[in-house]
Amino acid sequence: MGNMHLALIGTGSLQGREIKNLLSSRAFPLASFDFFDPDVEGEFSKLSEFRDEAKVISLPTPAALEGLDLVFLASDKKTNRRFGRMAAQRGFKAIDMGEAFLEDRDVPAVVSGINDRTVLRKGPPLVANPHPASIVLSHLLNALQKLSRIRRAAAVALQPASAFDEEGIGELAKQSLDMLQSTSVTKKVFSAQSAFNLLSQTAPVDENGFSAGERQIVREVREVLSNPKLPLSVSVIQAPVFHAYSHMVYLEMADDLDVPSLGSVLKKSPFFKYSAPSVSCPVSSTRVAGQDRICVGQLKKDPSRRGTYWLWAVADNLTRGSALNAYEIALSLAEI
Repeated sequence: MGNMHLALIGTGSLQGREIKNLLSSRAFPLASFDFFDPDVEGEFSKLSEFRDEAKVISLPTPAALEGLDLVFLASDKKTNRRFGRMAAQRGFKAIDMGEAFLEDRDVPAVVSGINDRTVLRKGPPLVANPHPASIVLSHLLNALQKLSRIRRAAAVALQPASAFDEEGIGELAKQSLDMLQSTSVTKKVFSAQSAFNLLSQTAPVDENGFSAGERQIVREVREVLSNPKLPLSVSVIQAPVFHAYSHMVYLEMADDLDVPSLGSVLKKSPFFKYSAPSVSCPVSSTRVAGQDRICVGQLKKDPSRRGTYWLWAVADNLTRGSALNAYEIALSLAEI
């Protein structure tokens, strides 16, 4: 496709800022980059900067998107849905970064390095950046299934406050301060106190006890890996951390492998950073925040059952879990 004319809708969101910074610092084949926000009230009322140049943030309209090659959708779900559906009509590609098309089975979920080339060559006008946990689990299972068939997988994903954008970060910070000052906590974003606490349920659940978000992760991983019968179960826990999803993953594999074999396949992948576990330098959300790769801190082989393992993996939800995936999808589009 060559140099591309890009646009970003939602410059103020955490995902929007991350993709803007990423494109600013890397040598992407860029012809132009326009910025839009749905809350712009008038011409020149909102400004930004890109590669040391002042940029005007405009109100997104159908006419303003004419002639674009690719639009990053990082705004609220209503705005993302409105302009995402215009992609086919207006002749541009769009990447939804805000999980606005959860129930739309015609919008493929894409994880770079796994199914991006296969999906993008079909020419869909709109693709979805999957849930951050879906991206991490897809990479993990895709790498490990090269060694042996996965008979069963289960994951507990510890979700950070930044999953709820700035509002989630702000409420966790305020709740933490309120608790330290022995005052009542504010609860607008979270259904209960999140600070110094773990919440096993933050959304309505189905008859089996799983939320729409948990079902979404399972569905997306199966789609990305082209394995609709993958035996995967996922539970999401709201954790009192600001950034990065942490995953405790249980695996049953067809072959009985040793820990070095599992570690070796992760070391060979550009998506992972794996090293032997260390008490003095553990893999944690605070250490991983801002990093580009999925950090694997522990691999455990269960001696009580053949072919069973535990794995601890942490990834920043705004870098590898969002912006980097969208950026790499854009690179694939530029090369197709």
